[in-house]
Amino acid sequence: MEKMNAAITIESTSSGSTSGSASTLPTLSTSGRVDAVRVLKISEHKAAAQCLADAFATDAVAMYFIETPDRASKSAAANWKLHVNILEYIVAAHCMKGLALTVGPDYDCVALWMPPGQNMDDLCTILRSGMWRLQYQLSPEGKTRFFKEFLPLLHDTKAEVLGARDPQSWYLVYIGTKQSARGKGYARKLIEYVGQMADTEGRPCYLESSNDVNPIIYGKLGFEMKKTIQLCRAPDPIELDIMVREPVVGEGK
Repeated sequence: MEKMNAAITIESTSSGSTSGSASTLPTLSTSGRVDAVRVLKISEHKAAAQCLADAFATDAVAMYFIETPDRASKSAAANWKLHVNILEYIVAAHCMKGLALTVGPDYDCVALWMPPGQNMDDLCTILRSGMWRLQYQLSPEGKTRFFKEFLPLLHDTKAEVLGARDPQSWYLVYIGTKQSARGKGYARKLIEYVGQMADTEGRPCYLESSNDVNPIIYGKLGFEMKKTIQLCRAPDPIELDIMVREPVVGEGK
């Protein structure tokens, strides 16, 4: 799930373990430039989560687990706190097991990638990242939507679309840009950073898009629409577009 046009739309040298993957990170800039891509450290997960919280503040999918009928009495402040908590746990998990990137002077754009051969489902990552807390912080309906509908649907759809290539793909789980930092090309930088690796390795990149505008934007970055899926437990179904970028080789690069 991504948010390039947030409100409308993912220097250290390692973000965590990438064992099981042959991926080699492109050289990161050490020039101190504010527009240089860098890998997030676990100590930065809360600041990075604030960027994504801003980017996804009105996103229908992000709110799908929070604004549920059994939380109707909760205040806007309580909903915002839960929204931030969810993203803090997810960013932390990607710092541990994935590839968490940022660009800009103040975490202006953040991308969370899951490298080939990796996932954040192991018990150690669930405990250390705080993901286990969602079992207690989400409402009963929120838990049903997140754990029994959303996660299985995303898992099964990715396996269906990519087939045997699923374990070898780069998965863009989140990308978001602060409202104040849009229009600077930051999201493109974070996508092309991993796209360069994917091309070298001959691997596809995969994402789900929760915004009507984004398929056009992603199309310009080499992604192609594969199918649309729906979350159906709210009064109005919420659609996510599934897109894949095939590796570019030879003169096409």
